[in-house]
Amino acid sequence: NRISTPKILSEKPIQSFKLLGKFNYRNDTTFAKVPSSYSFKNIYVQKVVLDSFIKMTNAAEKEGVSFKIVSGTRNFDEQKRIWERKWKRNNTSDSVSNALQILKYSSMPSTSRHHWGTDIDLNNLNNSYFDKGKGLKEYNWLVNNAHKFGFFQPYTSKKSGRTGYNEEKWHWSFKPLSSHYLNVYNDSISYKDITGFVGSAVAKDIDVIKKYVKGIEY
Repeated sequence: NRISTPKILSEKPIQSFKLLGKFNYRNDTTFAKVPSSYSFKNIYVQKVVLDSFIKMTNAAEKEGVSFKIVSGTRNFDEQKRIWERKWKRNNTSDSVSNALQILKYSSMPSTSRHHWGTDIDLNNLNNSYFDKGKGLKEYNWLVNNAHKFGFFQPYTSKKSGRTGYNEEKWHWSFKPLSSHYLNVYNDSISYKDITGFVGSAVAKDIDVIKKYVKGIEY
């Protein structure tokens, strides 16, 4: 039941500006707007991701479980607004501590998997929601079935020694694409590419590429 890697991976090399989120995904022909019945707002993801998500959520609904996308693709500018808002809110003169606080759940611009259009946030942005009742049923369904449609949870418990972001039970990634994007990112992006936002100077000090981008296997 697993989804095979799309042929597009070998046909179209990924350009660096896409890895860094520096493009308008709304005008990109490989992206599609998520229908309102499957989302809470105007959200875009890669077309192959959307197709697989619709298949997954339709299967879930047959078992009394519903999913909607809370967040999908975010480009550099959108991630920058999130990052700089949190940076200002923290109101500390210690840049490293400030960045580490934000990095518990939010990525530095140019390091987010949400730039790629391969990752989605589902139903709720709080781990506690998925610990009981309706949320627990939804999470258990994903754990047992999401892989059949190509999706996996990148930020699981850190008890296994995984580095980087805290656990995010809502965040699911389309592995046939995201694993390829991650490999290309690791081969082509360096700290000179992570710039253009408040706090970017500490990216290398924190080793954000190794500990956060490469903190998972795929």
